[in-house]
Amino acid sequence: MFETKNVLLGLGGNEAGPWGEPASTILRALAELGNCGVTIERVSQFIATAPVGPVAQASYVNAAAAARTSVGPEALLVLAKRLESAAGRRSGPRWGPRPLDIDILDFGGQVMGWQTVHDPMQPAHLVLPHPELHKRAFVLEPLAEIAPDWRHPVFCGTARQMLDALPDRV
Repeated sequence: MFETKNVLLGLGGNEAGPWGEPASTILRALAELGNCGVTIERVSQFIATAPVGPVAQASYVNAAAAARTSVGPEALLVLAKRLESAAGRRSGPRWGPRPLDIDILDFGGQVMGWQTVHDPMQPAHLVLPHPELHKRAFVLEPLAEIAPDWRHPVFCGTARQMLDALPDRV
């Protein structure tokens, strides 16, 4: 067991699965995380967002959660992948439709995996904080709601500053 750490999670989905429609699936995933040693402290509003990538698909429901856990980052990733599978996620095209996606956005401010070249098309290892979060309004918007002053441990900007700096923000 690790000492208790603050963690930030991104959750989303855009198709129904065994746990229901995307919003219901996210709620179920939060409950399952709570049953597995992840204490959920805050959850953002759910937002509807356009899909990213080349695959035609429905809009996503996205949210962020602030939590505390004493499991390590790798164990949390394994748990997230197990919950995604239980919610009906299957292998498919990158950025394709899915009932549930759980990303570890931050794990106690830990920086991990940034020294390795990151290829988003070939994720091979856990990278903390999430290597794409600073580019994605669908992550930063709910994150800024629950943790506006959280500072990215690599880029040093707050969630609110990074969201406001996105080029497509009005």
